[in-house]
Amino acid sequence: MLTADEIKRIALQTIATEASAVRQLEKYIDDDFAGAVDLIYNNAGRLVITGIGKSALIGVKIVATLNSTGTPSIFMHAADSIHGDLGIIQENDIVLCISKSGNSPEIKLLVPLIKNLGNTVIAMVASRESFLGQKADLSIITPVDKEACPNNLAPTSSTTVQLVTGDALAICLLECRGFKENDYALLHPGGSLGKKLYMRVSSFFLENKIPMVNINDTISRSIIEISSKRLGATAVMNEKGDLAGIITDGDLRRMLEKNPDISSLRAGDIMTRNPQTIDFDSLAIDAFEKMKQNNITQLLILKNGVYAGIIHLHDILKEGVV
Repeated sequence: MLTADEIKRIALQTIATEASAVRQLEKYIDDDFAGAVDLIYNNAGRLVITGIGKSALIGVKIVATLNSTGTPSIFMHAADSIHGDLGIIQENDIVLCISKSGNSPEIKLLVPLIKNLGNTVIAMVASRESFLGQKADLSIITPVDKEACPNNLAPTSSTTVQLVTGDALAICLLECRGFKENDYALLHPGGSLGKKLYMRVSSFFLENKIPMVNINDTISRSIIEISSKRLGATAVMNEKGDLAGIITDGDLRRMLEKNPDISSLRAGDIMTRNPQTIDFDSLAIDAFEKMKQNNITQLLILKNGVYAGIIHLHDILKEGVV
């Protein structure tokens, strides 16, 4: 068993080896890389990514990144392609083939078949002199001097370099498309980032009850309203039906500390005037930020200037907006 110091040394050495491999990439961001970005961006079809072994796994991740940032992509396993999956490739598709050596049997069989279909092939390969590098229309070079594996066998540095290059490709395409936060939200509606960008206060207040008391209602009536609606607060309305204030659980506790006898008190006596409000069409994340800034847990919702309900901090947290 290795000692703690030995484990840390090996881990640091692995990180250093892979970091060095990534730094070497800077020399290989060339005209072929720029040409590949331009070709993919201006293409009417999809980007089909293929590979074998660990390179295939990296290809799957690159496909996911591209799809989530506006470049339609699909993965085709190199081994499965020669057993029927070649049909994935459509007329206008570009194929990105990922391989460290560029000389594996599957790649040597697959690339001529793709070329016969008339599709453009982009290589992501360690050497332009390899079979893949020679046959591809463009070659993105991802060389690796040494794997992090002590036997220089297990794909480690090479897959890291492929992954980083795929990220560089995706970000360049993202910038070409002018892909913004709102575009990202459309493709990630289930994630917290997407929810920050599209989920609105109106999504919450329709589900909540609408606690409300009159300014002249008793404290007992106010307590019952707060308790029954389970939002920790109630709006207080004046004689004209307009919003006059808010009573929260905290207001009730402070009242009891000062006035044990509540029989003569009315809602208007203990309410907080000029309560914090938010428009029903505002983003939920804006509601959260407003609560945070004011150190409160509820906001009164206004729809066209009229009180329409309450949004609670717990609603936002439960939905995963933050």
